[in-house]
Parts: sequence; structure tokens; C-alpha cells
Amino acid sequence: MAKLVSKVYGDALFETAMEKDQVDVLYEEVCSLIPVLQDNPELMDLLNNPRVVKDEKSAIIRQIFSGRVTEELMGFLAVVVDKDRQNDLIPICEYFIRRVKEFKRIGTAFVTSAVELSADQKARLKEKLLASTDYVMFEMDYQVDPSLIGGMVIRIGDRVVDSSIKTRLYELKKELSQLQMA
Repeated sequence: MAKLVSKVYGDALFETAMEKDQVDVLYEEVCSLIPVLQDNPELMDLLNNPRVVKDEKSAIIRQIFSGRVTEELMGFLAVVVDKDRQNDLIPICEYFIRRVKEFKRIGTAFVTSAVELSADQKARLKEKLLASTDYVMFEMDYQVDPSLIGGMVIRIGDRVVDSSIKTRLYELKKELSQLQMA
């Protein structure tokens, strides 16, 4: 249900952004809004408190965000509170961000390597990913996991390329155990 809510509201915000030609502006505002909501659990508790009436919740939203965000985002926040969906606000924002990135063809690559990659290796990897995908830009997230022994694991969306030695050893072990059974 939460996925459906975030899709419906996220799509509505995206359509508003497209209609008003404010995709970049709303993207930046929503990106800034998420940490505000995450770093202030008291605000979310207050907005989700059933004893606080909707008018008071709307007034709180206006007081906090008025003059800091566009009227489009202000109106959107008011609708979310009015429809009692403030608990889904962060997932809605995250969905909107994914939708904008999809529209702008910005990919996110999660790269896990056994050792820290040099700047040159990172640049070449990013170049190869851009050449082999439909994305025009990549946001790269690098992690180091020594248990991989060597190689790397790259995840883009639901696609995974695993060239780690750890996985190769595991597959070899599986093959060898099947040979012993035969």
C-alpha cells in the first residue's frame, strides 16, 4: 500500500513539476526536504499525532516551509497533510527523486570493490558504464569490502555484475561439490 501511495503522490508532484517547468527546482527542494524530515523526528511525530487537527498540521507546515520552498511544493505538502498521508512523505519524496532521475537519465551505480579504487580507475569505470548504458550521467556510490578478495560488484537498479574473486571461488566450490556427487 505504501508503494502505491508514494507512486500516486510522487507521480502527481512530478506531473506538476513538468507542467510548471520546475523539474530542477522541485528536485532540489525535495532533495533538501528529506534530510529535514529525517533529522526532525519530533516534526513527523507531531504531524502523525491523531490529536493534532489537520488545520494545525497545515499551519505547522506553512510556518516551517513558507518562504523556503516554492508554492508548488508548499501546496503539495498541504495536500499530503490534508489527505492524512504525512507518514508517507519520505517515501513519496524518494519516489519523486527516482522519477526525476529516470526522466533525466541519471543512473546510480553502487560499486563495491576489494580495495579502494584510484581516481583514474573510478573515472574509467564511470566512462565504461556511460558507454554501455542509456544513462547520460551517473551518481557513483563506492564501497570497500575486503571480503571480496579481488574484483568488484556493480549494481545499477536491479542489474548486478559480480566479478569478485569471492563469487568466483563460491561458484568453483559449487561446481566441485556437484562433481563429487556424480
